Amino acid sequence: MSMHAKTDSEVTSQTASSPTRSPIRPVYFVQSPSRDSHDGEKTTNSFHSTPVLSPNASPGRHSRNSSSTRFSGSLRPGSRKPTQAPKDGKGFDAIEEEGLVDDHYRRGIPRRCYFLAFVVGFFVLFSFFALVLWAAAKPQKPDIVMRSISFDEFVVNAGADASGVATEMVNLNATIKFSFRNRGTFFGVHVSSTPIDLSYTELTLASGTIKKFYQSRKGHRLVSVNIQGRHVPLYGGGVNWSSQNGKMTAPVPLNLTFTVKAKAYVLGKLVKPKFHRRVSCDIAYKPTKVNVPLSLKNSCNVV
Repeated sequence: MSMHAKTDSEVTSQTASSPTRSPIRPVYFVQSPSRDSHDGEKTTNSFHSTPVLSPNASPGRHSRNSSSTRFSGSLRPGSRKPTQAPKDGKGFDAIEEEGLVDDHYRRGIPRRCYFLAFVVGFFVLFSFFALVLWAAAKPQKPDIVMRSISFDEFVVNAGADASGVATEMVNLNATIKFSFRNRGTFFGVHVSSTPIDLSYTELTLASGTIKKFYQSRKGHRLVSVNIQGRHVPLYGGGVNWSSQNGKMTAPVPLNLTFTVKAKAYVLGKLVKPKFHRRVSCDIAYKPTKVNVPLSLKNSCNVV
């Protein structure tokens, strides 16, 4: 075999005919973020596009520009901008957690709490209503007007008390009359009284009580009460009295006191206002006015 050395012309022709190899450059892929892009660009793998293949060029600049252009173009005036989600995903966790907490509070209230709230609210409203009724009824005190008193008997005789002590004894019988008016516009009253005492200084000579009665709303009646005392010892209390044969011959100053009590059931036993009217009268017994009604119009004080 014979080796032929290449001539300079052959070397030159081979060099000219074979293309010069260029260094391998990295390939960059450009992908449109949306398929319906308005500029009609498609994904390309071009080795001849210098801006894309150039190592100094920014790989994502073209993609970001086209994406932002299309995104801003899709917004209309007055439309709401979409909320950009955080990259780390913590925002979604916070929103979801907040929603779960609200749902927990909504679902976590037991039915007994609603029932308890209803009971408390009803009690408050009922108490307020009862207080209004009580306040409206309290000023409507009944009116009491003393009319007259008549003495049927006033006798002083010598005697002895239960222990045998000798003293003068009094027998007294009288009748008092007064009018009672219920001023209540929406309730009736049950009426009673304390003992009605007819006294000389601090010594009670006769007493009596009102027979209980019921007076309807805005109603009135004339009340008559009998007061009497039997064998009441004076123990020297009536030394200044003038008497003859046991009968009084001179006026005797007396005092009449009692309290009228009225109770109204406005709302059953829950609202029952009470009214107390105290009566005090200065009376003068006159021997010439036996069995004659004596006017008490200007002799009594009612509070």
